[in-house]
Amino acid sequence: MVTAYDIFAFTQNFSLYFTMTIFVLGTIGGLINICVLTTLKLFRSNQCAFYLIMESTFDTLQLFMLFIINILSLTIKPDPGTTSLAWCRIRFALPQTLRLIATSMVCFAALDQFLSTNPQLIIRQMSSLRLAHRLTAVAIFLWICQSIPCGILYEIVPPSGCIITNVGLIHYYSFFYYPILHGLLPVLASSAFALLAYRNVRNLVRRQVAVERRRLDRQLTAMIFIRVIFFVLFLTPYTIYRIYSLNDPITPATLYPYAVDQLIYTSLALMTYLNHTVSFYIFMASSSRYRRQVKSFFVKKCWRTLKNLCNAEQNTVHPSGAVLTAADTEDE
Repeated sequence: MVTAYDIFAFTQNFSLYFTMTIFVLGTIGGLINICVLTTLKLFRSNQCAFYLIMESTFDTLQLFMLFIINILSLTIKPDPGTTSLAWCRIRFALPQTLRLIATSMVCFAALDQFLSTNPQLIIRQMSSLRLAHRLTAVAIFLWICQSIPCGILYEIVPPSGCIITNVGLIHYYSFFYYPILHGLLPVLASSAFALLAYRNVRNLVRRQVAVERRRLDRQLTAMIFIRVIFFVLFLTPYTIYRIYSLNDPITPATLYPYAVDQLIYTSLALMTYLNHTVSFYIFMASSSRYRRQVKSFFVKKCWRTLKNLCNAEQNTVHPSGAVLTAADTEDE
């Protein structure tokens, strides 16, 4: 028969290996997204690409933070989150901030595609880099202000560990944060704007739009549409379970139910972390054009840069180790 300690051991191992896997895959994918979207001329002045760059940046930071949290809790005994009040608060406030900012970027990207593909000129003109910069700055400021007071109210209560004890904060998380900020608002906003953008793109042929612009709108809309689908699928189960667990908590006093609860919570939390991992792979799977752009980045940018560096080094360094001038090379 499986005991509670067996479940605890399985949960720890599963969390460790899964976290390491998504950390590696997500970091690689996020960095490639950032490099491609910042170096290719096609994306440099595009506001939707700016949102995707910011999303990839905060996703990568989130994965680094989650990796550090999991490694510390699994390698250092007792868990620093149950002994250090400062770390207890940081490990909840900082990931929460990064998660909300990354979520906002997904919603803003869907909003921008709706605006930029809208048949009405006055609505299309609302889509601009200035608006993108302002919305991003507002989101960063707002979510930092939201997370700091919430993080301060976390307390260490043995044997439960780092938990919320303030009744008002519990009600805030139960009735506003998880149902609205973490759940309903981003799900509905991203889904609605993605669907509207998809409808707009289907009608682009009827409008006088440049071919290159039409291709870019179709590419970005398809990427965002598929991204939103996975965003909703990964976010919803954890949100529902978190609301339930806050209103009906299970304490370590009942060991076996507590172990099962920790396994379910860990599994759903790790599913949510996939939202910070899969963007690059979704874009690669949903857009053949993006696959060509990634290939072009590695071939034309990375490989040529590396080749030029190697050629430059061969032309300037003599086999004996002496540095040659241009005149010396010509004499030889």
